[in-house]
Amino acid sequence: MRKRASRAVVPALAASALFLAAGCSASPAELSSRADQGRPAAASASASAVQDAGRPLAVAAAPEVASTSTAVARPGEPGGRAHRAALKVASYDSKTRRAVISRVGQGGSGGKGTQPPSPSAGASAEPHGTAVGDVIASAPAPGAPDGLLARVTDVIGESREGTEVQTAPTTLDTLLGGDDAKGSVPVDPASFDIEKLLPDVQVSWAKAGDVHVGPEGAKVPLGSLRIDVGAKVATAPGAPASASASVSGFVQVAPDVDFSYGGGAGDSGPGTAYLGVSGDWDAQWAVRGRAAASAQPQRVPFAKLHADPVLQVGPIPVVVNLDLTCYFQIGADGVVTLDVEQHLKGDFKAGGAFGPARGWTPVDESHMTSSPVRTSVSAAGRVKAALGAEASVGLYGAVGVTADLAPYLRGEATGSADTTTTTGSAVKTEATATGAWALYGGVDLTGTLRMQLSVFGTPVFQHAIPLGAFNREWKLGDGHV
Repeated sequence: MRKRASRAVVPALAASALFLAAGCSASPAELSSRADQGRPAAASASASAVQDAGRPLAVAAAPEVASTSTAVARPGEPGGRAHRAALKVASYDSKTRRAVISRVGQGGSGGKGTQPPSPSAGASAEPHGTAVGDVIASAPAPGAPDGLLARVTDVIGESREGTEVQTAPTTLDTLLGGDDAKGSVPVDPASFDIEKLLPDVQVSWAKAGDVHVGPEGAKVPLGSLRIDVGAKVATAPGAPASASASVSGFVQVAPDVDFSYGGGAGDSGPGTAYLGVSGDWDAQWAVRGRAAASAQPQRVPFAKLHADPVLQVGPIPVVVNLDLTCYFQIGADGVVTLDVEQHLKGDFKAGGAFGPARGWTPVDESHMTSSPVRTSVSAAGRVKAALGAEASVGLYGAVGVTADLAPYLRGEATGSADTTTTTGSAVKTEATATGAWALYGGVDLTGTLRMQLSVFGTPVFQHAIPLGAFNREWKLGDGHV
């Protein structure tokens, strides 16, 4: 699904270890000289001494010690490829786009107890550590909670806190250049900030190290986050009849962030790119009561979650912004009394893929299976109940992809119907009814690709691109009595 464009690679001999091996005995001057030879602009006899670009950059969760991680590149200059730097963003003003850059351990408490990373080949020798033209990628920092990706346009001056610089927005290709990177990184469930929107919401999670948190923590698989909810649903505004229902159940999700970048030729931006969210899904819920017809289905959010996982893409900290809003939704046509129980498990994937021929295209996949279901539907009408989540994922504060995953149960009845349906290898249905009935399980997946995906360095598209309306529905049973 996410393919990286193949590129011609100049054979590498002596310099393949230049950027990959730690503790190299060569002096910085020698390393810089070899890096100069490895740049595409230096198309000479020394071009054979270039880093082995055939090996993609590793993509992994950034270690905790990288909380002040910063990478710097100086595009267009010899030895200017991206490298880890012993620098940090001490402060940032998003209104003026001014930042204070200091060395790790300087200018306040941000560097206490932190060992500065070893600068790699091509590191700047500027007295203040940064210069006009530098591209900086930083993990979340004071004033930049979503991380920072910027180009230095002016060096304003020095202070005890560090070097004040004027910055401007830039794109990832100025750091990644012709490199390739691809990986999926699980999001630590403990990293989510959770806002409960209803009183009866409980959060549980589990992670490696035998850490279990919350009332259901012992039941939650490692790496998963579970949210339980119980709530009353009042009559929808404008409904012709009074109705009230209760909803109870849980959503359990183990999200991954999917990232890839395939370097293009020269300064044309990436050849390929992908950003998305995927993971395992488990939801179980029950809806009991009356649902009355309304102009729009009732959607009730019950929890908002936010996390800013940092991916370590080679030397570069790539900050991903992930938001999830969990909700339940009930829609009806007519006045329907229902008693519905549903359990769905599966996986999902939603994102945007870039290629040179088609530009940005949506990716949406979901595979769900349902466990035994019991439902009772009375009176004439249709009802649809869902327990889902709306997700958004972006880089450095720019939302690139939104997706709405909504597993649902849909019932139809004329007269009165009471059914019990067991699914699996054998489908068994028992029904007592007067009239006709039908029961369906399904999943909806919708979303949007947003123009902020141009943060990769791809051409800017002028309007949002719908993810499409992915729908998969299966019949659980029907009949006449």
